[in-house]
Amino acid sequence: MTAPNEIPATQFSRYQKFVTGLLAFLQFAVILDFMIMSPLGALIMPALDISPSQFGMIVSAYAFSAGLSGLLTAGFADRFDRKKLLLFFYGGFIVGTLWCGLAGSFEALLLARMVTGIFAGVIGSIVLAIAADLFSPQLRGRVMGFIQTAFAASQVLGLPFGLYLSNHWGWHSAFLALVVIGGIGGLVIILFLKPVNEHLKMPQERSPFMHMLHTITEVRYLTAFAAMALLTTGGYMLMPFSSAFVINNLGIDASHLPTIYLVTGLGTIFVGPLVGKAADSLGKVPVFMVGCVVTIAMVLIYTHLRETSLPWLILVNVLLFLGIFSRIIPFQALISTLPEPNQRGSFNALNSAVQQLSGGFASLVAGHLIAFGSDGKLLGFETIGYVMVATTAIAAVLVVIIQRQTLRRGVVTTRL
Repeated sequence: MTAPNEIPATQFSRYQKFVTGLLAFLQFAVILDFMIMSPLGALIMPALDISPSQFGMIVSAYAFSAGLSGLLTAGFADRFDRKKLLLFFYGGFIVGTLWCGLAGSFEALLLARMVTGIFAGVIGSIVLAIAADLFSPQLRGRVMGFIQTAFAASQVLGLPFGLYLSNHWGWHSAFLALVVIGGIGGLVIILFLKPVNEHLKMPQERSPFMHMLHTITEVRYLTAFAAMALLTTGGYMLMPFSSAFVINNLGIDASHLPTIYLVTGLGTIFVGPLVGKAADSLGKVPVFMVGCVVTIAMVLIYTHLRETSLPWLILVNVLLFLGIFSRIIPFQALISTLPEPNQRGSFNALNSAVQQLSGGFASLVAGHLIAFGSDGKLLGFETIGYVMVATTAIAAVLVVIIQRQTLRRGVVTTRL
């Protein structure tokens, strides 16, 4: 089914182009806030004199808070204008990020990341609900492609800039700069985003708890939640420690980190929209499967690297992220067809909660699987690679099940 305000067209209207850009920007801000912890890890750990397990705790605290917030919000997510809901959580996200920029100890940063996660964890689900409300299934692959390029944009624009600020004025400056950029985005939402409230015209359940319960117990949703948990696990184990792995194990100087993120981000910015277009024209599931194969191959190569040259590392990193993006873009487009319009907010909130909770658990486990050796190198990084390979393979099986469930329901969409 499609919402009343969905436009069954194959081309974007002018307003839809604006909304796509705005949603991509919001994802950019939220993803950058999380991603910045990876390159800053090599700076934060010595600055605050904390261990890898403590750093993993900081990363997982954000994720656990975001997951809990998603669970608590699920019952109410379809009861409000999505614009108003977005502004509330986005405002809290900005305040939490400011707190991170002012933190001066492990305890303060841990608490600040928890507060930030409470608000940031729901923003992504609202973004996806708005995308599903305003765009027909024939456009969602391309929309998800553009939205997910926010991840790449955070690498091209955000991470190098954040690292530059951190190298010159300390790691706090990266969070403070994000507050300024995010504040501008908040003004754009207030001034130019129209209300997103067509779902309120549909029948609503009286009890928010029952609304959440009916969503979380729907069999076809459970399969999607399980697949999302598996796709998230490997990435959350791998990314937070990547900068330390590159510097300590591969012998790459910290000054080259911005170059690595810049080139990787440029590659994914270029490929993201193409993946979305391919998902709409060739099918979500075939594109997803190609992404899984590429991801598995590159994860095994990446996690088994030893001291290497910068060009080879960049090539491996680019191909790795291309594989990851070729999984997540068609997957998000595919599962957007599952919920009914008056369950989209709840479904996406729960899906985000699953993503964050599984990611938090993965980061916590990774912090215990990885340790510094006597020579300063990270130990146990290969194990994380094997976990990501296994979770990717199982997720591929679940996506086939989702495809069959969707076809049985007769969902009107382009090729699955």
